[in-house]
Formats: sequence, C-alpha cells, structure tokens
Amino acid sequence: MLEKFDVIVIGSGPGGYVCAIRLAQLGLKTACIESRDTLGGTCLNIGCIPSKSLLNLSENFHKAKNFEKIGIEIGQVKLNLEKMMKNKNKSVTILTKGIEFLFKKNKITYFNGVASFKSKNQVHISHKDKKEKIIESKNIVISTGSEPVNLPGIKFDEKKIISSTGALSMQSVPKKMLVIGGGYIGLEMGSVWSRLGSEVHVIEFLDHITPGMDKEISNEFMKILKKQGINFHLNTKVDSITKSTNKVVAQTSDKEGKKKNFECDVALISIGRKPCTQNLNLNKVGIKLDEKGRIKVNKNFQTTISNIYAIGDVIEGPMLAHKAEEEGIAAAELIAGQAGQVNYDVIPGVIYTYPEVAYVGMTEEQLKSKKQSYKIGKFSFMANSRAKAIDETEGFVKILVNDKTDKILGVHIIGPHAGELIAEIAIAMEFGASSEDIARTCHAHPTFSEAIKEAALSVDKRQIHS
Repeated sequence: MLEKFDVIVIGSGPGGYVCAIRLAQLGLKTACIESRDTLGGTCLNIGCIPSKSLLNLSENFHKAKNFEKIGIEIGQVKLNLEKMMKNKNKSVTILTKGIEFLFKKNKITYFNGVASFKSKNQVHISHKDKKEKIIESKNIVISTGSEPVNLPGIKFDEKKIISSTGALSMQSVPKKMLVIGGGYIGLEMGSVWSRLGSEVHVIEFLDHITPGMDKEISNEFMKILKKQGINFHLNTKVDSITKSTNKVVAQTSDKEGKKKNFECDVALISIGRKPCTQNLNLNKVGIKLDEKGRIKVNKNFQTTISNIYAIGDVIEGPMLAHKAEEEGIAAAELIAGQAGQVNYDVIPGVIYTYPEVAYVGMTEEQLKSKKQSYKIGKFSFMANSRAKAIDETEGFVKILVNDKTDKILGVHIIGPHAGELIAEIAIAMEFGASSEDIARTCHAHPTFSEAIKEAALSVDKRQIHS
C-alpha cells in the first residue's frame, strides 16, 4: 500500500519548510522531501545563515583590531579561522535541528532522498543507500530552490574556482581573491575575506555594482567598500579562467577590447543563480518552464498541472528566502481553500555588508522609466545622534514618494542596521502610508530609526537636524 498524504512538499528550504508547517497547521496531512542530510535548504546550510555568521564574525574581528583607537586595549588580536568556521557550523546545526523539531511538533512526515515525479499524484524518492519509495498525494508543492550559475566551460572545484558554497568553507585566508560579479553574494563574501586579510578584487561586467539597485545608493556603496580596501574593475568581462597547482588566472577584456590577466589564489564566481529543476522529471507530468528555466505558475502558484504548485526560487521573482516563505504560506492557504496572496510590491532586500544596504519598493530609475512624478526625502546618518555617538555615520536614508498623493513608492537605506530599519517602511507601505504618516510618528531618541523620520520630513524640506 502506498503511503498517502494531502500534500507533499518537495524541498525543505525557507519556502518548503514554512509551507509544510502552514499546511500542517491548517489540518492537512503533510510530507516533506529533502535531498540533503539536513533540513533548511540552501539558506540554512550553505547560504543565508552561514554567510551572516561569517559576516558577523569577520566584522567583530575587524572591530577588535581597531579597539585601541577608541580606548579599549586588549593586546594583539589573532585570527583562528578553524574556530571561526566551527562557530559558523554550530549556528547552522542549531537552526537545521530546529526545523526537525518543528516538523515533529507539527506532525509532518519527513523523507530524506531525491524526489522525482512518477505521475501527477505520485512522487518517487531515491536515497543514496539505494532505498526507493513511492508516496502519493492530492497536491504537490515544488520548492527545490536554486544553485549557483557558472561561467561557460568552467567547473567549480570549490578549492580554487569556487561558488558561494566554497567561499563559506575555506580553510585558510587567500592572499589574493578574485570575485567575479558585483552582486549581493559576491560583495558579502568579498567583505568577509577582505576583513580577514585577503586582497579582494571585484570584476563586474556593468558600469556599476549591485544591478537593479537604486543608482545613488549603489554609487555610495561602492565608495564605502573602496575605502574598506576592496578593488573594483567595472565594464570588464571574464573571457576565460585557467588554474595551476597554486594560482588561478582570469583572462579579461574591457568594453574597448583591452585585455588584462588577473592572477589570484582563489576565484569566486558569483554571477547569479538558476532554478533546481533538472532531477524532478517534470516532462513526465507535462510541467512547463519559461525561457529562463523557471517553472511557469499562475497567480495561485499552480503549474500547468493544477494540483502541482511551485514556489520560491524555481518560479519568477527575486531569489530571496523571505519571498519564498511568503509564497509558501500563501500556497498552503490556497490549497486549504483560503485566500493566500503575496504583495510583490513590498518585498524588502538586504545586503549584509558593513554598513548594510536595504531597500523596498521602486528605485528612482524605475520611477523615471515609468514616467512617474515623485519627490525625494534624504537624511544622512552623519546627522543622526545615535550614529554619531557610536561612530557609525556612513550612509543615508532615501525616501521616494508620489508628488501628488505623498504615498511612499520606495525607500533605500545604506547605513547601520539598515536591514532592521527597512521593516518599518515595509509595514508602512503595506498599509499605503505617506511620508507625512512617518514624519508625524514619534520615534525614540536616540535611535537610528530617527533617520527615517528625518528623511520623511525632508520630503517637504522640513527636516530638523540637517
């Protein structure tokens, strides 16, 4: 007899495990299949969590080296990379075990193995120990996430030519590190190893870093990272990469065709991610993909087969853990007959460098392209009392509003704790707030959040502290 469920979720990343928990809360008999030995997907195992751990640890190391300047004398500061990596691994283990606990608490059946479709209601599970199993369900949710994209003809060895996965587990600090791609992941990983002592060079094909970000923020971000010692080579294309026992050489050319070789110890390729769908046997059940290899879904996350749903990185939209979580909850509620939905206009993004960068809503460039008239409010952390008191004054808050209705259209922050500050704006935008609403709201003093209030006041040129 086949084991039967109301819903099978394939993948236990942020989208998958959250979807499974919500389904169980709604009273549906739920199974979750995961190919890794631990739950949590890329995010918890080799993505968001370990990278944030290393970003925090490397930032602490960097600060400790400069404590003497602020009157804290602790003697020579040394790096113990092995201990640092163990600390990172501990964080990952605690969180992945936490999902196991949540599955047990919610009575979710967990299968370890690689899933593939046998039919629109049956999933085949194969395990590395050769055990095979088929389970059946009324509904199936695909949440298999994404993986790093490589350059044509080049393979990751995770030693010399690495993806973000290899960048999280290096056993020594490379003397010279090349980061190919000036996006979020590359800059976060570049920041980690730069703080720990590596000479970091970033190669970006475009004329700016962080594609898609508000240009003013992007330009300020690059200035700050340059001051921190990271080197940038814009308008530059990597033509090929060769490696020897000790070195990696990237052959590049700029827009004028000028050639240059970059020799380094490690090359991190960080040019994007692609959906993980290749092992699912989607053709078997007739699930259609778009031109970018993403699963096509309707507004209710249904694929071309109505009882099979897809969420997260395998469908269109930003490849963000919290976007996948929201889709997981919405899909679960829709399967249960409720009215789940995701507001894609209010999905924040964060880069966890120092200082942090965060945004939600539209950029100035997007507003211009839509011919939307707008006003800008800005406030620098240089004039924020809390930032001045602890000497974290780099960056600013930028608010974009409709020039007729004052409704907030987008907010972009570079500065201390930007990733936490952006939540205020996300809530405000979810409720259709105006800049006046924020300007009239009392913010505690002294806090970084006052910079948001002052930026809102600045929309009408009535900021107090600048």
